[in-house]
Amino acid sequence: MKHQTLHELQTIADVKPTAQSAVMTKTQRIERWAELLEQNPSRSLGALVGTEHLHPKVREEARTAGSAITVAFEDPLLRASGLQDDSHGEAKRFFQLGDWQLHEIVCSCHVGTTMQASWAAVRVRRTIRGSRFTAWLRTVLLH
Repeated sequence: MKHQTLHELQTIADVKPTAQSAVMTKTQRIERWAELLEQNPSRSLGALVGTEHLHPKVREEARTAGSAITVAFEDPLLRASGLQDDSHGEAKRFFQLGDWQLHEIVCSCHVGTTMQASWAAVRVRRTIRGSRFTAWLRTVLLH
């Protein structure tokens, strides 16, 4: 079977989606990711190594099989909502996270080469609520 893009298929066929997926907000996408990680809390996930030290282009393409991002990409709903692969750059784009937010979730410097899915879920949820320490630090520095 030959892989073809949607655009290529549209040139030879009348392609119509069978169902329109609802647009998910940033919070809904992140919440869904956390829920997926919590479904198998003891699952061992691979960590990306040294994301903070990678050249931006290399960081965008960085991926590790079986990572927390892979868990999100395995979900048909998130893929239907626009998640295109399990790379650092795609997770950053799709979940609308900054490099440091994603670093906190997937980088090996926090846990070593593997982590439990429950740990990653806590970190994913923290991107919604924010870190209490960061909130405290902001208050101290701004007042």
